[in-house]
Amino acid sequence: MTTSNALEWRRLPGVAALLVTLVAWPLCSVAQGTGIDPKAAQMVKASMAYIAGLRQFGITTRSSLEVVLTSGQKIQFDNAVSTTVQRPNKLRAQRIGDLVDQVFYYDGKTLTLFNPGQGVFGSLAAPDTLETMLDFARDKLDIVAPAGDFLYANAYDILMDGVTTGFVVGKGVVEGVRCDHLAFRAPHVDWQIWIQEGAQPLPRKIVITTRDVTNAPQFEVVVTKWDLQPKITANMFTFVPPKGAQKIDFLPARVAAPAK
Repeated sequence: MTTSNALEWRRLPGVAALLVTLVAWPLCSVAQGTGIDPKAAQMVKASMAYIAGLRQFGITTRSSLEVVLTSGQKIQFDNAVSTTVQRPNKLRAQRIGDLVDQVFYYDGKTLTLFNPGQGVFGSLAAPDTLETMLDFARDKLDIVAPAGDFLYANAYDILMDGVTTGFVVGKGVVEGVRCDHLAFRAPHVDWQIWIQEGAQPLPRKIVITTRDVTNAPQFEVVVTKWDLQPKITANMFTFVPPKGAQKIDFLPARVAAPAK
């Protein structure tokens, strides 16, 4: 190494330390087969079936969303979500993060979004099951409910739609929980999922990589807690406006421009 190069490395002690760590860490190559490994698919199917069988649960997550600037630089936004679900038609979720401060209520009749920081809320009649409410919120209001991907009875079919390859990466540990690490590929996205070992195959982490966007931004969700016996109170899913809160209208879902 020349003197000038040595000086450059001294200016980047963090990078140098990282490289030393990586060199010392035992790296392994992961063989990726073609098609979908039946074992990997079965693990996802068992996980989604297990969640579908839960009559109520709580899930706490933290997530990171990458946004790519026009320059190509990535910016990351984080948020935390605490969700309680009671089938067939109750959901409450609170999201707090860099871009959102919001509480989501659904009591089987009404869907409400409340922004505490701004003191405003939107509320309207909604379909009477979780699945139909999720479709309604997405299609009519352009809103994706927290934990929505896990609430459909056919969640496995939704996750595996368009998947062309899938395999078992190996074992992993998420938040101190030992998991099976799986990876899948669809036409526009890659996604990974970590599923808890044992009799309760709960998802513990999901990473989605959008390949058809510049620099392939990622969305990562880590489950910090599953609560399979949440404390449910009588009115926790029904919104009661606090004093001074202002009701506003929902914006309609964006309609894609017709192809030319």
